[in-house]
Amino acid sequence: MAAPMLRLGFPGRRWALTWLDGGSRHRSGSQTGPTSNWARRQSSVAQPSLHTAQKPRKGEHKWAAVVGLEIHAQISSNSKLFSGAQVCFAAPPNSLVSYFDASLPGTLPSTSASSECMPPSHCMEEAASINRLSRGSNHVAVCHSSRGAPSGSVLKSQTWTLRWECCFSTAIPHVLNRRCVEAAVMTGLALNCHINKKSLFDRKHYFYSDLPAGYQITQQRLPIAANGHLTYCIYLGKKPSQVTTKTVRIKQIQLEQDSGKSLHDDLRSQTLIDLNRAGIGLLEVVLEPDLCCGEEAALAVRELQLILQALGTSQANMAEGQLRVDANISVHHPGEPLGVRTEVKNLNSLRFLAKAIDYEIQRQITELENGGEILNETRSFDYKLGCTMPMRDKEGKQDYRFMPEPNLPPLVLYDDTSLPRGADSQQVINIDQLRDMLPELPSATRERLVQQYGMLPEHSFALLNEVGLLEFFQNVIKETRTEPKKVTNWVLNTFLCYLKQQNLAVSESPVTPSALAELLNLLDRKAISSSAAKQVFEELWKGEGKTAAQIVSEQQLELMQDQEALEKLCQTTIDGHPQVVMDVKKRNPKAINKLIGLVRKASHSRADPALIKKILERKLSL
Repeated sequence: MAAPMLRLGFPGRRWALTWLDGGSRHRSGSQTGPTSNWARRQSSVAQPSLHTAQKPRKGEHKWAAVVGLEIHAQISSNSKLFSGAQVCFAAPPNSLVSYFDASLPGTLPSTSASSECMPPSHCMEEAASINRLSRGSNHVAVCHSSRGAPSGSVLKSQTWTLRWECCFSTAIPHVLNRRCVEAAVMTGLALNCHINKKSLFDRKHYFYSDLPAGYQITQQRLPIAANGHLTYCIYLGKKPSQVTTKTVRIKQIQLEQDSGKSLHDDLRSQTLIDLNRAGIGLLEVVLEPDLCCGEEAALAVRELQLILQALGTSQANMAEGQLRVDANISVHHPGEPLGVRTEVKNLNSLRFLAKAIDYEIQRQITELENGGEILNETRSFDYKLGCTMPMRDKEGKQDYRFMPEPNLPPLVLYDDTSLPRGADSQQVINIDQLRDMLPELPSATRERLVQQYGMLPEHSFALLNEVGLLEFFQNVIKETRTEPKKVTNWVLNTFLCYLKQQNLAVSESPVTPSALAELLNLLDRKAISSSAAKQVFEELWKGEGKTAAQIVSEQQLELMQDQEALEKLCQTTIDGHPQVVMDVKKRNPKAINKLIGLVRKASHSRADPALIKKILERKLSL
């Protein structure tokens, strides 16, 4: 059979690349239809070899699971890591691709404006050449002589220190996206990592159709941050109040390029390539294997997701592929060598992450107890079947041929003590300056909420876990006189319940913080009852533009303010229900509540239950 070809065409101003092949390129267990393939990207960190667990007799010993995670977070930036091409989710395929992203011969890393998405029609006719323009003052300027081709970078040849400028700010050439480096440093600081003042870039070689260069630029030898830890909370029992903290070590954080996207279509026996994602800056956070189950993994990733969002370094939207997780899983008997591990790739949901890990742990235990062996392989998670499926084996370890990236110098950072005198703040990155810019992190926010508003710890977790809910809560607090505990109850038990019932985000809610605050103010000054307040909220949720006060007035939901009328209503109820009155006098605890309910029913729920009880007790001499 003829080898597959890569067709490169230029429809309009966009790239069009597609594989032409008569057969399917799927391995066993892959899904059919157009699906994104992220499964072939390996960790940039060399992993130690693990021993095969001994095959015990069924039920002979307990098993222990070991789980390590590699988390890839897409950095929030307007442009890519080494090119000026724009970053935009769901853009038309191959519409955001620079010469460098497509790995055309002669292109070099450059984030200057001139490297952005050149017209593809110019691509093949232009050959880039490198010219040494100046050797004075130990500087070497690298540029491209072809029409409209990317600018090179200005480097200092003695110290190999990057010359920094903000992207698109001036005509001075740029090599590396400053925003991405700042995001990596801030993330490392937030995760208690040591920030390396000097880090190196490497090439990681492997072939795949959506990696046009045949290598990925990453940081295998000396990453930008290392040796940190992440603290997360886990529930011990069924009660939410039983919370304890755990810590997972962070091996390293590294900057790297993302690959393109392969869209496989088995129905048409073709694979389409979209390079819009190629070259986007990624943070790879490598966790040590300190986890033991799917729940722990999901909670640790959720905490990291909250930290990234608080920092603004990544939107970390798993549904849009901005946060992807690879899980390495093995089982063994306590006290014995670690077992052979499998890797489950590209998990893009916390729920699927937990399910995939728990399934894989149980699968390995069952396999070993039945006398089988675990293969060192890569697997994927089929969320429809709820199981992991083999993708490819890893017995013959792939040689990525890591080598120093020849086109990039070491990345040099500074702190207050090492910052050169008179250095331009736009041309260097100051670690201490970024440390001072760190916002309040989720753990500190939860602690503040508990102390400031007297809420339960589990309530602080709930407010942070839903995107936008904390901001909604705080805006309600600003506009109401109601005590914070009651506001918390309404936001978590009523407002959040309505959101979940209709599968809405906080930003899509028809009830604004001001509307809820007005409703709570009416309830706080006893203008309406709690049951009436729920009726008003239900009307507010319809989104008809009415205020809480208008709804109360139209539906006559105000509490009765006429004491004399309420006294008469209570007396009428007493006279009309002698048997209930007799039960009340016999100290039946349920009878008094029944009598209060009858009075409220007669008042169309407009009477205050506390006031009704007070009047009834006085009239019945209780």
